[in-house]
Amino acid sequence: MRPCAAAFVLLALLAFPDQAAAQCSISTSSVNFGSYDVYVPSARDSTGSLTYNCLLPLSVQVTLTKGSSATFSPRTLKKAAEALQYNLYRDAGRSLIWGDGTGGTSIYSATVTIFQIATNITVTVYGRIPAQQDISAGAYNDTVTATINF
Repeated sequence: MRPCAAAFVLLALLAFPDQAAAQCSISTSSVNFGSYDVYVPSARDSTGSLTYNCLLPLSVQVTLTKGSSATFSPRTLKKAAEALQYNLYRDAGRSLIWGDGTGGTSIYSATVTIFQIATNITVTVYGRIPAQQDISAGAYNDTVTATINF
């Protein structure tokens, strides 16, 4: 029996230092896929989140990088030279790849209204590892940077 692999994506944070950004706080939680079993015939799904809180009504856009991958589709979790394909999505159906708006990827856009000032707004990051990828046991990871534009 082949052991399982553990996989996770760390969502790092990058905020542009402008006047509006100084009026917002931002935090993230990782997409942790837990143990991945190469013999399970269904995809491994997980979620993470990005939370922001602004003191002014303003427009917000969030983009995600490719991580260590050369492309947005697929992104790859790495263990030395081995790669485990995965992706991050904007929607629960996992059809809108979350990226920077290029190559068919989607970004998060919203407006903080006067009623949302000083309120935590949480955005879910949906992750998926496609099924039955032949990899060895061990910890696979990637670091994706979330860029927040206010």
